[in-house]
Amino acid sequence: MWQITNDSMNDVIISNNIAQSLTGAIEAIEHDKLFLLTDETTLGCCYPVVKDLPCLAGVKVITIGATDTNKTLDNLAYVWTQLGNGGGTRHSLMVNLGGGMITDLGGFAASTFKRGIKYINIPTTLLSMVDASVGGKTGINFNGLKNEIGVFNSPQRVIIDTEFLRTLDYENICSGYAEMLKHGLISDVESYAELLDFDLDKVDYAHLAQMVGKSVAVKERVVEEDPFEHGIRKALNLGHTAGHAFESWALSRKPYLHGYAVAWGLICELYLSCTKTGFPTDKMRQTVQFIKRYYGVLPITCDDYEELYEYMTHDKKNTAGIINFTLLGGIGDIRINQTATKEEIFEMLDFFREA
Repeated sequence: MWQITNDSMNDVIISNNIAQSLTGAIEAIEHDKLFLLTDETTLGCCYPVVKDLPCLAGVKVITIGATDTNKTLDNLAYVWTQLGNGGGTRHSLMVNLGGGMITDLGGFAASTFKRGIKYINIPTTLLSMVDASVGGKTGINFNGLKNEIGVFNSPQRVIIDTEFLRTLDYENICSGYAEMLKHGLISDVESYAELLDFDLDKVDYAHLAQMVGKSVAVKERVVEEDPFEHGIRKALNLGHTAGHAFESWALSRKPYLHGYAVAWGLICELYLSCTKTGFPTDKMRQTVQFIKRYYGVLPITCDDYEELYEYMTHDKKNTAGIINFTLLGGIGDIRINQTATKEEIFEMLDFFREA
């Protein structure tokens, strides 16, 4: 077990003994009532790993539906109701066991119930390990938009046990890996090359666990420098301006996992990086080929451009209605607060369709 400690944020524990790590975390946090939030899938796949631990004796389990379509105001209200009916007070503690939907919604529920109770994240998907559970962003989808309502509030602990990755299907491994690709692009050439060499069709779990630790460290360094996204934390939004638009567009058609949308968003924003900030074309094409191989394509047409553009205008990074992108001048050469005209965005979407 090793630990990434940040005095101003949460502690991230890379654990090889979930029983020891969770017991230590719960014992270290003074509380009166203990709650555990999970979803229907994780309840069957992952909760049995911890359910009989003495540290969870008397825990009140709250279960909601699985997948991001359940990250809603109705489910948030349900969690608040269960906390209240279970005798929760402002001194209670909640454990969020699950993927990014659970850590996002659970973190928001904990942050707002009784004006805030403490919480622990135990991410069980690759996406939540390297992205959603770390950094203190919480929230729900609202009005057809991704993560429209939420707050910054860090968990007391994030406990990452990569053994949970063995419970995932291929699509969920790929989804989380897209965020790791992003971390490689904003860090260094060696990390980027290692990620492109990894075979997602034949997962080496020991190697993947090592890369998870590196990926989490990248995010933690950025969050420590800029916890509330006033500056360099926007680096973590690479691929997300276009990606969130794709994800919102797909919600009413055929929903896709978040990481797939991010992967497709990376294609778009690396193209913009080539045309606007000098990102090397060969690196862009290498990344596009990797994404095409493992993530396929999103079936948009030119008739969808206006709708996608409208979704981009609602991105939280925007200022005064101007669409804001994070771009790259090279691997690790981060250019935040970049803009593009509507014509340039449509050209970006043309490239995405043709690539």
